[in-house]
Amino acid sequence: MSTSYKVRTLTTAAMLCAIGILIPLVSPLKIIIPPASFTLASHVAIMIAMFISPVVGISVALVTCLGFFIHGFPLVVVLRALSHIIFVALGAVILKRFPKTLNSFKTMIPFALLIAIVHAIAEVFVSSLFYFQGTVTKSYLISVIGLVGIGTIIHSLVDFSIAVLVWIPVQRVVNIPTSARIKLGAK
Repeated sequence: MSTSYKVRTLTTAAMLCAIGILIPLVSPLKIIIPPASFTLASHVAIMIAMFISPVVGISVALVTCLGFFIHGFPLVVVLRALSHIIFVALGAVILKRFPKTLNSFKTMIPFALLIAIVHAIAEVFVSSLFYFQGTVTKSYLISVIGLVGIGTIIHSLVDFSIAVLVWIPVQRVVNIPTSARIKLGAK
């Protein structure tokens, strides 16, 4: 990769980090039902980073987690953000290996479901640690499995859809090597 591409990739990653930190801070669309919290589009930056490459995806996930920590979010939220590294790394590696995954709904939908389920499992694991320490008083089934598990799957799928809709026009102007370019209808 040429120096020019490296600088553009670093700049793109930095912009995604900034967006990933800003969205949870300024978004008016937040639902907080402890231990769950959902902010519309809060995963869009890391998902777009996942489309670019494993290194960019993991880097943006780490920096956005640091943003949650610096801004004083509760530890459970910070650790749930840290768990995003798992689904981002998995998704980015799959996209690098199979770059046409996002080119048809037949492959995009199973991919989105896979990363949503991995995303939810990681967040349920983190939330379970806090539940069993007694910091959550509602039933485990409702608070952790229902709100965090099922809620995260839905939230992840919504944010993935937003990320795809944003990435389709943005990919045309981001002149860097990427793992996944979306050409719906391409074979």
